[in-house]
Amino acid sequence: MENEPDTETMEQSLGAKTTEEELSKSFSLEASLSKLSYTDLDKELEFTNDLIDDKEFDIPQVDTPPTLESILNETDDEDESFVLEDPTLLNIDTIDSHSYDTSSVASSDSGDRTNLKRKKKLPDNFSLHGSVMRHSLLKGISAQIVSAADKVDAGLPTAIAVSSLIAVGTSHGLALIFGKDQNQALRLCLGSTSVGGQYGAISALSINSDCSRLLCGFAKGQITMWDLAGGKLLRSITDAHPPGTAILHIKFTDDPTLAICNDSGGSVFELTFKRVMGVRTCESRCLFSGSKGEVCCIEPLHSKPELKDHPITQFSLLAMASLTKILVIGLKPTLKVWMTFPYGRMDPSSVPLLAWHFVAVHNSVNPMLAFCRGDVVHFLLVKRDESGAIHVTKQKHLHLYYDLINFTWINSRTVVLLDSVEKLHVIDRQTQEELETVEISEVQLVYNSSHFKSLATGGNVSQALALVGEKACYQSISSYGGQIFYLGTKSVYVMMLRSWRERVDHLLKQDCLTEALALAWSFHEGKAKAVVGLSGDASKRKAVAADRMVAILFHYADRALRRCPEQGKIQVMEQHFQDTVPTIVDYCLLLQRKDLLFSQMYDKLSENSVAKGVFLECLEPYILSDKLVGITPQVMKDLIIHFQDKKLMENVEALIVHMDITSLDIQQVVLMCWENRLYDAMIYVYNRGMNEFISPMEKLFRVIAPPLNAGKTLTDEHVVMGNKLLVYISCCLAGRAYPLGDIPEDLVPVVKNQVFEFLIRLHSAEASPEEEIYPYVRTLLHFDTREFLNVLALTFEDFKNDKQAVEYQQRIVDILLKVMVENSDFTPSQVGCLFTFLARQLAKPDNTLFVNRTLFDQVLEFLCSPDDDSRHSERQQVLLELLHAGGTVQFEESRLIRMAEKAEFYQICEFMYERDHQYDKIIDCYLRDPLREEEVFNYIHNILSIPGHSAEEKHSVWQKAMDHIEELVSLRPCKAAELVATHFSGQIEAVIKKLQNQLLLFKFLRSLLDPREGAPVHPEPLQIPPGVTEQFIDLLCQFSPHQVIETLEVLECYRLEETIQITQKHQVHEVTAYLLEKKGDVHGAFLLLLERLRSKLQEITHEEENTRGTPPLKDVEGALVETIALCQRNSHNLNEQQREALWFPLLEAVMAPQKLSSSVAPHPHSEALKSLTMQVLNSMAAFIALPSILQRILQDPVYGRGKLGEIQGLILGMLETFNYEQTLLETTTSLLNQDLHWSLCNLRASVTRGLNPKQDYCSVCLQQYKRRQEMADEIIVFSCGHLYHSFCLQNKECTIEVEGQTRWTCYKCSSSNKVGKLSENSSELKKGRITASQVPSEPVLDPQQIQAFDQLCRLYRGGSRLALLTELSQNRSSEAYRPFSGTHSSPAFHSIFHNENFQLHLIPPPATED
Repeated sequence: MENEPDTETMEQSLGAKTTEEELSKSFSLEASLSKLSYTDLDKELEFTNDLIDDKEFDIPQVDTPPTLESILNETDDEDESFVLEDPTLLNIDTIDSHSYDTSSVASSDSGDRTNLKRKKKLPDNFSLHGSVMRHSLLKGISAQIVSAADKVDAGLPTAIAVSSLIAVGTSHGLALIFGKDQNQALRLCLGSTSVGGQYGAISALSINSDCSRLLCGFAKGQITMWDLAGGKLLRSITDAHPPGTAILHIKFTDDPTLAICNDSGGSVFELTFKRVMGVRTCESRCLFSGSKGEVCCIEPLHSKPELKDHPITQFSLLAMASLTKILVIGLKPTLKVWMTFPYGRMDPSSVPLLAWHFVAVHNSVNPMLAFCRGDVVHFLLVKRDESGAIHVTKQKHLHLYYDLINFTWINSRTVVLLDSVEKLHVIDRQTQEELETVEISEVQLVYNSSHFKSLATGGNVSQALALVGEKACYQSISSYGGQIFYLGTKSVYVMMLRSWRERVDHLLKQDCLTEALALAWSFHEGKAKAVVGLSGDASKRKAVAADRMVAILFHYADRALRRCPEQGKIQVMEQHFQDTVPTIVDYCLLLQRKDLLFSQMYDKLSENSVAKGVFLECLEPYILSDKLVGITPQVMKDLIIHFQDKKLMENVEALIVHMDITSLDIQQVVLMCWENRLYDAMIYVYNRGMNEFISPMEKLFRVIAPPLNAGKTLTDEHVVMGNKLLVYISCCLAGRAYPLGDIPEDLVPVVKNQVFEFLIRLHSAEASPEEEIYPYVRTLLHFDTREFLNVLALTFEDFKNDKQAVEYQQRIVDILLKVMVENSDFTPSQVGCLFTFLARQLAKPDNTLFVNRTLFDQVLEFLCSPDDDSRHSERQQVLLELLHAGGTVQFEESRLIRMAEKAEFYQICEFMYERDHQYDKIIDCYLRDPLREEEVFNYIHNILSIPGHSAEEKHSVWQKAMDHIEELVSLRPCKAAELVATHFSGQIEAVIKKLQNQLLLFKFLRSLLDPREGAPVHPEPLQIPPGVTEQFIDLLCQFSPHQVIETLEVLECYRLEETIQITQKHQVHEVTAYLLEKKGDVHGAFLLLLERLRSKLQEITHEEENTRGTPPLKDVEGALVETIALCQRNSHNLNEQQREALWFPLLEAVMAPQKLSSSVAPHPHSEALKSLTMQVLNSMAAFIALPSILQRILQDPVYGRGKLGEIQGLILGMLETFNYEQTLLETTTSLLNQDLHWSLCNLRASVTRGLNPKQDYCSVCLQQYKRRQEMADEIIVFSCGHLYHSFCLQNKECTIEVEGQTRWTCYKCSSSNKVGKLSENSSELKKGRITASQVPSEPVLDPQQIQAFDQLCRLYRGGSRLALLTELSQNRSSEAYRPFSGTHSSPAFHSIFHNENFQLHLIPPPATED
């Protein structure tokens, strides 16, 4: 027995020169890309340790893995059978079965139809990553493919396989073998056209690992094996798989005697090659039967030679992709299924893809399987544990916005994807970032559609497999050694990753220098993706990338100077250099090449003055952020001069304080700073340049001291200088450098002593005879007392308790007292600040200062001086701060309170009283203080409500509040009422007794009782005695009689009889009538209003005798309206006699003035009186019969003796109203009759309408209803379309007993929607000839009628007119006016008028066709 194949090898010839530069680059890198050693994997491990995604999770292991037979017997995980979306795609009859022309997406419609619907697009990453892929046309191979088709009738290319050689299969059965050297010569032409006519086109190719054997699969199912060394046919296999199916895939495994093939029937076979007694044989074994699920893609795991000892290789893993799932099986040592993974839902036209690659994850190298179908790529990491079992771990998947037709690993980090519109996408696997997109439609890619449809054997494939084959290009793309080969109809293209230098140079050729620098920097930092050719450790890689960046920077600078516009505006030149020079500066500093920046680059750019200026301005942000130190003296000098020339002195100051200025001319810089008022820079130069800390203070004091001593107002410049001086002193005493940084530790104590000695000098260096002592302390106190003392306080905090520090503190305190107390030119606020500062220092537990207590007494006398009323609040605030700071121990308490009361310092008194818990006295302080008197209410409330105060304290506070209740009410009545109601609701009568002033009492009661005045709202209503409410009503009648009725409507606790007596006493007749009506004495209320109306009418009658002014007609109309309203409100509840007793006296009262007038001397307001009479008649017509009204009018002696013309107007008006109401009634009746007729017709049509079942079988037992022979069994059809046997429904318990009758419910609808509407779940029972039966929803209408009525309402689009009138009549009868009980509608009542969709239809309903 002899193993196959023979150990012939073929050497690569890659060293020869070629005239084609691109092809030379392509093939010269193949060796380095194809050799993946363990050292390379270790290096990759080093890179990937920090990039592993944390979201990886393991697929749970099962106890017993499934067998291959169990997988084969599984049904597809799909709910519905496969249905072809577009049957025209498989119009096999119109295709010539002998034609094997291949086509490209660019020229056919086999692309992704769904891709056109997608709108999402990714940004162009060219500027970020450059051109990642280099693609080249293999001109020699392409030309020979075309030539072979013409000269030897080879046909069009159909498949490609690549190893050390390139094999191309053709449609006429030939296999063309080309070399991969620069000549691309045709090495072998295997097969013949005669055999091709018998076998059909080559549909699949595979080259073994040592490039000695070639397997060819044909469209008619045959397989041949060739020796690539001599071109000898070794085997011709015709019985490896079922006949009549095309070979879709054929793959060598790492075992040279084992191959796998996949046919168009969806089956997978294992081919074992043997050689016995010199005879070559092939044994076939079925791994997967297409009858249980068609496999359309297979991929065995191939390992590099250096990984041949990897433990996973002993299993000889094979991945298979069917139309519904993928499987990973092991061929050795025995056949075993290691994993299955279903796709889930996807586009049935998408192509399943598989690809293996070894990757480094978790410090180990293991194979990773990428599989996808559609737009999601899944990654599965396969590992072998110590026990020998295989574990599959799911990695982070990749979501795309396009459908894939090819997936290729180019290395372990980078994948190349081809979408359905022939665009290549280069993706970084770990970050999932798209690096580049390349359009390859020019390739005119070959598709394998004809083989998937098996046209050569008659098209005997399933529709699902044929649909997948529309986009299949498995045999057109082959990868080897980091190169990807694409087979076109007339050409072969190769694509590979560019080296890092090539990517940078590609950008440089396109004049994208900024992008080239950014890309080179990403290589330098190790952040670039798809890096090729950059080897060595991190420092070596950085050095190589840095050298390349330096060269680019020189080229960049030369180009910037060369392209500078020679003529034009200076702004154009500045803009040109601002676009280029900052980039140079940035990258020089990123590379930490200051030598390059300040020597060669600066010298080069200094040739142009504009470029030099832009260069210097670019340095500013780096200097200010302390990222650039060690600037050369020349650049520093030029920098200061440049900003000085541009009048940017603030920038100069900011730069100086961040630079090392020891190399500059100190005196010149100081002079410049002083002249330009750069005080921060001047101080910095003195401190850092000369270690001089006193001179800056002397210079500043000389400027600000004279105006302060003269009492002049300081200018803004002087204020700035003074503030800087204070901050500078604070920094020196705290050991910090000014304006930033820290003083060297060895200089800190020296600087502190120098500054203190300077401040406490008795006289300045150049003192005049008139200078007062301690000028520096005096100047700072005059400038800002509070801030200077804060500086000293902070300094005292930092002092250590050594002897020298204690002496300094005492000495400075003595000087402060001497300067401020012995002089009268300091304000009370300034003096108070000093003593507040002293009180804080004395209150410290470790205090060592001594201050004479009499000084505090003097300060108290000074602040509380009654002779000086100016600055009252300022003096009080100063004293308050002093007490808060601990100054109370320095004063006698009784004396302090006396002086504070004398000076009206009520806040001081409050502070002292609160310390002694004398809260009642604080109320007096609030009431006496006009600025805070309204705060007394909150204070009393807090004392009485906040826990922590004793009962005695609360009682004393309340007693004090009661003593001052009149003041509190006069201050804010509402606040006082809220206080009483909240805390002492039971003592309201006691409060009322204390309020002697009637007006104050009225305001208090109104705030307490009237909610409109902001009366307090409590969870529990106040128990107000009726007498209090009646007292309030009495006061209300006195002070605001026009508001009595409005107030009574909201009040509750009052007695009617007593209140009526009060209103009668004050003769407020309207209120009395209101109360009588509420009491039920309607007639008494009517008599009062009628008397009031008569008096008003009498005023009109005697108007001519009394006055000639405007008649009070408005008063008459108002009184009449109120009287009519009273009659209308109560007429509903009275009988006819009682109604006449109201309306006829009112009519007589209105008609009485007309009786006095005559036709000779008519009343001046006769027309107005007639109008009022008509108003009364129209109002009473709704309650009094028309004949009674006419009889009363005609019986009147005035009208009875007169002519008909005098009452003609009244009669005609009443008749006109009668005619209008009669017409309205007739119209309404007609419309209602039409509505009723239309509704009944539609209801009858809906109820009698036939039912249309959806199917002819029972929805429960799934048997046709005709086949059931039980005669007793009835057929039930529901309005939803479902049909059942009654026996089946009874078994499902779908019956309901209602009023002794059996009602049915639809089983499917009720189970899927438990809370569905009755109209959806209603049923119709057909007995015998299918009769209906439904579940009723209410006693009146059954569900079918309800459903019909709902349809009717939807047709009408609103409520009927009958419903509108019914609701109006109900509202009219149920809402009879009850003025005192209030009307509250039930929350459950939903009016048709409140519906947002309510529309008033003023047209008749649609006509019903008979």
